[in-house]
Amino acid sequence: MKRKIGVLVVLGMLIGIGMAWSYPRPAAVPAIGDWTLEVVYENPQQITMRLPGEEQPRRFWYILLTVTNTSAMADAPFYPSCEMVTDTFKTIQAGTNTPRAVFDAIKLRHQGVYPFLEALEDVDHKILQGQDHKRDIAIIWPDFDAKAGTVTFFVAGLSNETTVIDHPIETDAAGRPQKVILRKTLGLEYFTGGDAQLRAQTNLTFKSKIWVMR
Repeated sequence: MKRKIGVLVVLGMLIGIGMAWSYPRPAAVPAIGDWTLEVVYENPQQITMRLPGEEQPRRFWYILLTVTNTSAMADAPFYPSCEMVTDTFKTIQAGTNTPRAVFDAIKLRHQGVYPFLEALEDVDHKILQGQDHKRDIAIIWPDFDAKAGTVTFFVAGLSNETTVIDHPIETDAAGRPQKVILRKTLGLEYFTGGDAQLRAQTNLTFKSKIWVMR
């Protein structure tokens, strides 16, 4: 994890762009055997809760994804990795310091549209082929840096496409660059509004969707 974050920061510094454009792009034409799951998503929403044993309410952000295996794979492996990255170079792993009660409240809020909503950590590690086996998933993060102007949600594990690059700093015993494996990753970037005083009324504004190798 530390190496992954280090690559993010270094690439951002070298290229001068802190978000999704810091990364290589996937192949224009997928190689034989490469697949990518179909993804439909809702824009991020927030939920504020007073958790048991805590005096002050806490704010969380979440994205609802519907993932469908439309590939030629009868059962596609699904090992997602999800991070929130701000333009202030803060990185938060999904589920960090997030009690189960938060997911329960989100599921109750959306039960009319997503009766089979699952928490990210509960999803089975394979998705069967076809529309009948699509999965509705909630990915949750605690509130992010109030100074951030943009935030990007990165969701990996939706594809088996990978590439290998040289680490921009680290080397092996022979002085050769260490190799870093990057995975095809969905990046969803949003404007935050930039006013921490109005965070409770903040609706993140969609900026871009991009697939990157990360």
